[in-house]
Amino acid sequence: MSAISMNFAARLESLIGPSRISNDAAACACYAVDEVLPTAVAKPTSAEEVAEIVRFAALEKLALVPCGNRTKLAIGMPPSHYDIALDMTALNRISHYDPGDLTVSAEAGIHLAKLNSVLNEHKQFLPLLVPWYSLSTIGGTVASGIDSPLRQFYGTARDFLIGAEFVDGTGHLCKSGGRVVKNVTGYDLHKLLIGSLGTLAVITCLNFRTFPAPIAGSRGFVASFPNAEDALALRRTIASSSLTPLTLDIVSPELAQIFATRTPATPETAVFAGENRAADQTSLQPIGDWFNPREWQLCAAFAGTTEVLDRYARELTLLAEKSRATSTAILGDATRPAVWGRLRESLAMLLETSPATVIFKISVLPGHHAALFTNLQHIAERATLPSALVARAGGTIYFALLPASVNEDTTARLSQSIARIFDFVFASCGHASLPFAPPALKERTSLRSQQLVAPASSRLPANSRAELIPGVAQMRRLKSAFDPQNIFAPGRFAGGI
Repeated sequence: MSAISMNFAARLESLIGPSRISNDAAACACYAVDEVLPTAVAKPTSAEEVAEIVRFAALEKLALVPCGNRTKLAIGMPPSHYDIALDMTALNRISHYDPGDLTVSAEAGIHLAKLNSVLNEHKQFLPLLVPWYSLSTIGGTVASGIDSPLRQFYGTARDFLIGAEFVDGTGHLCKSGGRVVKNVTGYDLHKLLIGSLGTLAVITCLNFRTFPAPIAGSRGFVASFPNAEDALALRRTIASSSLTPLTLDIVSPELAQIFATRTPATPETAVFAGENRAADQTSLQPIGDWFNPREWQLCAAFAGTTEVLDRYARELTLLAEKSRATSTAILGDATRPAVWGRLRESLAMLLETSPATVIFKISVLPGHHAALFTNLQHIAERATLPSALVARAGGTIYFALLPASVNEDTTARLSQSIARIFDFVFASCGHASLPFAPPALKERTSLRSQQLVAPASSRLPANSRAELIPGVAQMRRLKSAFDPQNIFAPGRFAGGI
């Protein structure tokens, strides 16, 4: 530990107390971002303490990375500079909850599962059922911009985040939006925090609109198909019908095989009140023989009264038979979580499958999915790389390359495949990002952006290619406005943003 780092750690202790500052090497290693370690860890307990730390960092030109339970720190590029890990988990209180108004305000460090358990007492919930659900904090979930299968029915955080409190790069306490749904004053600055990876501000509190929770007795539906085209045809039929399922996902045979043979490493917790699970059950139940891992799967979930559930089961089964499904299954409380939980944890399970997992997030119109599936599989087969995907009904696809090991040859084939995938998506007028990739691969391929959609075959240098990314100039202006000294997670986006 250098004398300089010891000095600023000691000065941080004077701000918030020695018990909440650590510069121990083992403690700092727990906050590594792609093998980049901080010099010290600070754990504030209030927004005012956060502001004090930020003002100190701005004065000393130290780089901060805000974090929660660190489940999603691997998203994006590693920081170019990293002095202080700002652990927000001690800010974990519900500051306001009005069940009658369907609104809740909670500090950034509260666990999603804990917040939903409180909301469930009033038969409400937040539809943020994201990967690593039982461990995730609401601040980290919003900052990562990650979504869940429930976006099909409820949308993403952008649709129900109604306000936020945060600390900007000068150490000022700021507010945007409010605690009520009908708030039309000012700009929706809080929406900019979604997916910002902590580069704009430190989130201290978030205000949400809540929703009635699906009641116990909700159902699931799984239909198996020998090819993707028939699964897509059924999805189109459901989308154009009067049915409105909560989730509607297509799973490739490779991901179905992972679902059938693996259990997520993340501890499981009850999502809704009244779920049929033992108190000591910390993992998902195995998938039964009603699930065919050798075929494409269309998975749906739906809720309502007994009459509504019976109608969904009857109509979905009939539609699946007309679409040439090889088998169908209706899932109840005992079996539905086995599939729904794995769909929620699909990104985590893909990352657990291989040490060199690469995951793309691709957004194209649903009508282009058939061609995209074919081309993605062709690119993976050309590089002899195993692959898997899950496709949301709204157009978002998560596509993973799953090499068995990490070596120079694998890295070269992954780099070539990444370039081809970006080229193809760009040519298809779609959007692609690479939220997860091994650190060495990020460096080798110069992926300096979460939103790299410029042609990978471009002869331009990496820094110049970053200029081609739509919105980079606006991103830089926003970064400068929120964080004028670039102390928040520098380098997480293109061109040092």
